[in-house]
Amino acid sequence: MENARDEADPLYAVYVLILVLGLRKGEVLGLDWKYVDLDAGELYVGEQLQRIRDQLRRRPVKTEDSEAPLPLPGICLTALRLRKRQQELDRQEAGDAWQDTGLAFTSPVGKPLDPTKFNGRFDARVMRAGVRRITVHGTRGTCATLLAALDVHPRVAMRVLRHSNIKMTMEVYTDATDEATGAALRKLGSALDG
Repeated sequence: MENARDEADPLYAVYVLILVLGLRKGEVLGLDWKYVDLDAGELYVGEQLQRIRDQLRRRPVKTEDSEAPLPLPGICLTALRLRKRQQELDRQEAGDAWQDTGLAFTSPVGKPLDPTKFNGRFDARVMRAGVRRITVHGTRGTCATLLAALDVHPRVAMRVLRHSNIKMTMEVYTDATDEATGAALRKLGSALDG
C-alpha cells in the first residue's frame, strides 16, 4: 500500500480496500459511489463487476450479509477521498469522452476496469513494492490473518469478510455488534496507517 501511495498509483484505494476490508476483486471494481458515504464513513458492498462471455457486467453480491454496511477506518476514507479527487480530474481532462458509470474505479475516461486484467496490474504492483508474492484473492486471507493477529473476535472477522457462514472464517458461534465491527476496522486501519 505504501508503495502504491508513494507512486500515486490510481489504484491505491483499491489496494487499501482489498487489504483492510477484505473486498473481493469484483466487489471493489464494481463499487459504485452511491454505495459509499464518506461523511458517515460507511461503505456498502452491493454490486460486483464480472466478465461474462466477453462482456463486463454488474451483478448483485452473493448474499444479504455481503450488503451490510462496513464502517470505514481512516486509511480507507483517506484513500477514497484521494480517489474521488483523482477521478474528478480524470473527468475534467476527458471532457466529452467521459463515460459516467458511477463506478469508483475506472479508466481515465470513466470505463470500468476489467477484472480479468486487474490481476496483472496487482502482480506488477507487488513486484514494484518488493513484497512477497500474493494473489488478489489472497489479500482476503491477509486481511483475516491481520484481524486475528490484532485479537479481533472471529465473529467480527466474519462480518468484515462478509461470509454468510462462520465456517468460512472459523468455528466460533457468537454474535458481533456493529460497534465491535467498527472498532476492529479502526484498529486494523490504524495499524496499517501508522
